[in-house]
Amino acid sequence: MMASLIVAGVRAELKKQADKKTRESAQRFFKEEIKFYGVKSALVKKITGAFFQQARNLDKKQIFVLCEELFASDYSEEAFIAAEWAFRLEKKYAPEDFRLFARWVKKYINNWAKCDTFCNHAVGTLVEKYPVLLPELNRWAKSRNRWVRRAAAVTLILPARRGKFLKEVFGIADILLEDQDDLVQKGYGWLLKEASRQHEPEVFAYLMKYKKTIPRTAFRYALEKMSPRLKKLAMAK
Repeated sequence: MMASLIVAGVRAELKKQADKKTRESAQRFFKEEIKFYGVKSALVKKITGAFFQQARNLDKKQIFVLCEELFASDYSEEAFIAAEWAFRLEKKYAPEDFRLFARWVKKYINNWAKCDTFCNHAVGTLVEKYPVLLPELNRWAKSRNRWVRRAAAVTLILPARRGKFLKEVFGIADILLEDQDDLVQKGYGWLLKEASRQHEPEVFAYLMKYKKTIPRTAFRYALEKMSPRLKKLAMAK
């Protein structure tokens, strides 16, 4: 009963804070149609925190049930709240949670914002905490689902930024190298860019090795944080 009231409260507050202008302006960031109440990000974050406090006495499984209910609505704001609540349980993560997270990615993720919000933090933290799960991302990279393929890359964004999992970063890039989907290209290009913060020579060498193969979109994304000298070398014909 309490759980149902929490989700109902979230939805009532989102409807209350919805703004037509915000809703209409959000669509320009997406190629596909999105469901959006029209609540500004700062307000969504406040709602996220306030209602998570109401759920603090629930156990992990019960909160995950709430997350799934929010994801299932397909509203962007509810997906953000679900992803954030899942991430706030990071201290309670166990390897078996990956199966549930994978199901959410495959069933509910249908645009880049949902993919990045959920995978950057919740999924990425779980995989970083339990590296035994890393091979699962290679399987994701071979999926027919564009969002699952993007998820394979963006899940490692934060660990890569800290210099971790370089071998796995290159492994995912290898699988996605010739992907024709621009949002997948941007995803693994972003991953390589973050890896270059701590491993610039290695990422540069990788890009030079595959310069004739890698799509221009991914190539340019991957170069963004490199030194001007290396950028110039890379872009030279």
